[in-house]
Amino acid sequence: MKKWNGERRGVFVKGLFSSFLLLYSVCFILLSCASAASAEEYYSIGMAYYDMGKFSEAQRWLERANSVKTTMRASEYNLGRIAFETKKYTIAAQHFENILKDDGENVMALKSIAYTKIMLGDIDGAEAYYERVLKLEPESADDGYNYAMILYAMQKYPEAEAVLKKFSYDMPDNKNTLLLLARAEKAQNKVEAIDDYALWFVKNTDPLVRYEYAEALETATYYARAIEELKKALEGWTGGTETATVKKGDVQYKLAYLLLTADNNNDEGIAILKEAVSGGFADLESVNELAKDARVSSVHKEEISVIAGDVAAKLKTAEAQAAEPPPDAAASAATPPAIPETGQTATP
Repeated sequence: MKKWNGERRGVFVKGLFSSFLLLYSVCFILLSCASAASAEEYYSIGMAYYDMGKFSEAQRWLERANSVKTTMRASEYNLGRIAFETKKYTIAAQHFENILKDDGENVMALKSIAYTKIMLGDIDGAEAYYERVLKLEPESADDGYNYAMILYAMQKYPEAEAVLKKFSYDMPDNKNTLLLLARAEKAQNKVEAIDDYALWFVKNTDPLVRYEYAEALETATYYARAIEELKKALEGWTGGTETATVKKGDVQYKLAYLLLTADNNNDEGIAILKEAVSGGFADLESVNELAKDARVSSVHKEEISVIAGDVAAKLKTAEAQAAEPPPDAAASAATPPAIPETGQTATP
């Protein structure tokens, strides 16, 4: 009887242990499924908030989803997008880099970190990542353009030109690619830039680009065509055309310069130079250089010297005005504050 009870007891214990293992396995599977399901829900909620532009809420839910393997990579990428949208570029780069540690050929992460590097001012870093993108997607014209744009910014003009020419099939319909090619060629003083600028103008127009085109024509000694393009640029010039580097006065000066040096019997250049100065052009050094140019007639040189004197006088007046204290400040310095009467409170 004791032997039977011992056997029964052993069977019972073994059965109980087997049941426990089965129950534990089922619970583990159910919990894992529930965790994955929750992560998917967290991710969906996070992306819904992202689409609404509520980035702080989106970040909170995506960080939860980022803890589970099934949604980790997508969550990491979108956390990077949130950081980028909120101008936290260093954090954005870290999120994209985390993806690349596990998946070095993730094209979306490579493109994103390359663009983020641009925003951080790390042009060298951006170049390296775009180079990796093009190795993975050699036929991508958009990525080729972005890579060439980085090379151009780094003043690697031959390299930028070489990349752009790989996508020459895209140029007739892509004004940005064609214009960047023309600029890369112009930076190298290549005559091919003239043809590419002309091709760009078949379907596009822009006064600032015409100014660039005129400079390329001038370099190639096509002075008459350069003058023609500068006049067209001035005809299409508007207040919104002004940039930090090129203003209407700069275009007028360039036109006057070409007119006065290409044809020293033409008085039109003097009139345009006067107009530039009256409009605010104040580059005294350039005006003085023009007055010394051997191609300018002696009569025009005298007139340019008078104009240079006007520019110098304007600059001197502007300097004097800048040195004077503002009227309010001068008045307050000369007049002491009034003493409040009895019962009044002085105001600051």
